[in-house]
Amino acid sequence: MSLATIQSGVAQGLLWAILTLGVFLTFRILEIADLTVEGSFPLGAAVTVVLINKGVNPFLAMLVCFICGCVAGAVTGILHTKFKIPAILAGILTQIALYSVNIRIMGDKATVAIAGKSLKTVISGLLGGGVKSNTMSIIVGVLICALIIILLYIFFGTELGCAVRATGSNMNMARAMGINTDRMIVLCLMLSNGLVALSGSLIAQFDYGSALVNMGQGTIVIGLASVIIGEVLFIHKEQNFAFKMTAITLGAIIYRTIIACALTLPWMKATDLKIITALIVAIALALPVWKDRAMFAKQRKAYEMEDSGNA
Repeated sequence: MSLATIQSGVAQGLLWAILTLGVFLTFRILEIADLTVEGSFPLGAAVTVVLINKGVNPFLAMLVCFICGCVAGAVTGILHTKFKIPAILAGILTQIALYSVNIRIMGDKATVAIAGKSLKTVISGLLGGGVKSNTMSIIVGVLICALIIILLYIFFGTELGCAVRATGSNMNMARAMGINTDRMIVLCLMLSNGLVALSGSLIAQFDYGSALVNMGQGTIVIGLASVIIGEVLFIHKEQNFAFKMTAITLGAIIYRTIIACALTLPWMKATDLKIITALIVAIALALPVWKDRAMFAKQRKAYEMEDSGNA
């Protein structure tokens, strides 16, 4: 384990944190594990890379990829709300369809490398050629994550944002208050997949240097693991929405740092990434259970000591 390895994990974690924030919106607000993200993630990368290669400004390309991600989320939302298809199945259907869409966007290729002026090139020009890639990723990741957290905090404090949260909290009560819950579900899915597509765009530009049609495989697991790690380690009581999103961002950084450090072990191979991911996810899912058991054991011990003292 070295400083360079940790820096690499932090750099990747900040870019993946944008995906984690998207997963958080559906998983914690709507209580849906939306599998659309495994299609909208490479969608964002594919749209961005193709547009950059055609000479489009990278900032405009990222805006277009965000909109495309929102459209993907809207498709899942409509399948779920209008056609009454279960949310997880609606996400799977959209994800499958997006595979073909992504291939079409990429010109029937499985991989398309960036050949134009990307955001990484722009940032490198502004900061100077001597700045390391990880440093650029950290700077961009911090700025974009902070901006997203601020914007989401402001949005969910508005009447519309409160309606979305009310829908996820108690749908029947939200309907009784006159809220169109179907629209709120679609809106939340759109925001979520827009952020996921944006994350795919940034990772394609700063990490992969290309768009891969299969780069979204396992993203839902990564997102959920990061959410759970952030919640278990940093959220110990009812916190405001901005604190929760910050904790989720830190969870993504910790997750990617663990992955980066694990792969530096001499007996680990690159092909072991899947089993490392599975172990981290399993531990992350078990942490809340262990935490509850430890608190229960502590309370029981305190009660037993109190009873023995009274006796």
